[in-house]
Amino acid sequence: MIIDMHMHIEEVPSLGWKMSADDCIRAMDAAGVDRAAVMTLTDLPGLNPAGLELIADACASHPDRLYGFIRLHPAHLQLSKDLLRQATTDLGFKGLKLHPVSTLQHPGAPPTIELVRLAGELGVPTLFHCGDEPMSTPLSIAKTAAACPDSIIILGHMGGYFHVDEALEVAERYPNIVLETSAMPYPEKIRTAVERIGAERVIFGSDGPVSSPSLERQKVVIAALGETAAALVMGGNAEALLGLAA
Repeated sequence: MIIDMHMHIEEVPSLGWKMSADDCIRAMDAAGVDRAAVMTLTDLPGLNPAGLELIADACASHPDRLYGFIRLHPAHLQLSKDLLRQATTDLGFKGLKLHPVSTLQHPGAPPTIELVRLAGELGVPTLFHCGDEPMSTPLSIAKTAAACPDSIIILGHMGGYFHVDEALEVAERYPNIVLETSAMPYPEKIRTAVERIGAERVIFGSDGPVSSPSLERQKVVIAALGETAAALVMGGNAEALLGLAA
């Protein structure tokens, strides 16, 4: 079972990105991916008021292949908390996505911490955009991990291009942090992550359509993790995070 823990469904012409649910499935099939966690490219509430329904409909149209994450704006705290409850309790969403760059909300600020704590109470992980931009670095998100020890926090892109070592250090410090591999260009760092924090805390993602699922999968292959570790990274850990494991 290969599970991509970071794909997008939405059309944002200003960014040049477009992926429908059917486009997502075609990209998955081309890469040999069985299932995927999907989310919008923009935040709720925001540019696309129908974002929640878009992801819910995509998952309903492809059951057992697509699983929803709701992307929220912490500044609209009460509405975001209500949407998170609705998404997870009523619509079966499997996670929360937060993007500190697009929302301009620091991960360590009280609204973000409240949302992440609520996600933990609801039994779903929080996927952060974690890269090189201000407010998205691993040390910024470490403040959230410290404040929310009972919430699973996924560092999407595991630090980007220039903060990967920082992501490894943060993950060593906080056991509730999981590293996700998408759009991070160093296959050897995936192997290093497995060696330093364990294969159980590293997951495969592609960030499609921003990145290619086929290319991102090949990056994990190049990392040469070994059969047991690769099975966990490519799907076993995601099954547990999504609540799919038997």
